[in-house]
Amino acid sequence: MRFIHRVIPSHPVNKTPQSHTMLGFRFKDYTPDPNESIFDRLFKIFQELMLYTSGNVEEALSWLSQLDREYNLTTEDYGIGDFIQELKDRGYIRPDGERDGNMMPTSKMEISLRQKSLDDIFGDLKKAKSGKHNTNIIGQGDEYTADVKPYEFGDSLENIAITNSLRNAYINHGIDEFNLTQDDLEVHETYYQTQMSSVLMIDISHSMILYGEDRITPAKKVALALAEFIQTRFPKDTLDIIVFGDDAWPIELKEIPYLQVGPYHTNTVAGLELALDILKKRRNPNKQIFMITDGKPTCLKIGKKYYKNPFGLDRKIVNRCLNLAMRCRKLNIPITTFMIAKEPYLVRFVEAFTQTNNGKAFYSTLTGLGTFVLENYKRKKGKG
Repeated sequence: MRFIHRVIPSHPVNKTPQSHTMLGFRFKDYTPDPNESIFDRLFKIFQELMLYTSGNVEEALSWLSQLDREYNLTTEDYGIGDFIQELKDRGYIRPDGERDGNMMPTSKMEISLRQKSLDDIFGDLKKAKSGKHNTNIIGQGDEYTADVKPYEFGDSLENIAITNSLRNAYINHGIDEFNLTQDDLEVHETYYQTQMSSVLMIDISHSMILYGEDRITPAKKVALALAEFIQTRFPKDTLDIIVFGDDAWPIELKEIPYLQVGPYHTNTVAGLELALDILKKRRNPNKQIFMITDGKPTCLKIGKKYYKNPFGLDRKIVNRCLNLAMRCRKLNIPITTFMIAKEPYLVRFVEAFTQTNNGKAFYSTLTGLGTFVLENYKRKKGKG
């Protein structure tokens, strides 16, 4: 039996279920988990389809029904109708108040998409208690060093070195009149742990679906996974997400599943300017920008008019980008660019951009994009 591995619509814009009878899909051998319920099996596919249909419940269910007809995902005892009812009962979808008879995803569904994206991209990551970014500087934190120091007012009682403190009390007061005073106390040193403020820029220009290759869905998946990763592992960090096409604007986390590519050019300058404006308002000393893009900058906004040139690298646009890269460098804001394209002339531009900013660049496939983002985030250390 062959089964869906990654759904890639061959015509992402103006999709209809009838026009996608398995064209543009990739498959691999499917081995069902005997301990997995039919609902759980269908729900994983439904979650994936929800990202590809930009949150359109009816379209996702139509695609799921097509897959069921071809691959017999359901049984005589459990059909797609049962699955839809269970989605409602479990609180994943609800009636759309603005469209009679239609359904819409709930906040619970949006959370599940973030969690699935994290599992898909960073599946080898074990969830641990909330952490922060360790530095080599001693200070307040929750990870012990090998050193201890005398207790000082304001030190956390949780960090008291019990064995050392009791030994000091025995030496200072003897066993017959045992007494533990503040002067006997020692505490573990901890690594100073800093906070990070990040902006994630997502390119939603038309080239993100050009030539039948869906690049926006992996970008959405990475954004969802990164947000979930930060919220669960680094809860004091901040992550702002912006999209850029002809213009740039911020979006909320809950909007990511519904992102769609537009008939836009690529105004990288507008995205960088907005990212800088956002980071200026953050008080954290450690700031960074992630940029996911597949194409060259092709647009500027000068006053109320747009200056556009999709044919090659325009010196006027490129110079504005490089000026912003240098500005970020002076503000100690590194930019990490994740390029989904590998055309030589684009690579040369990204290399110049990265060198100007003293940042980083990764030339990633769609499947490797998420791992690159996570590993770069984990390695980024604050300066305290």
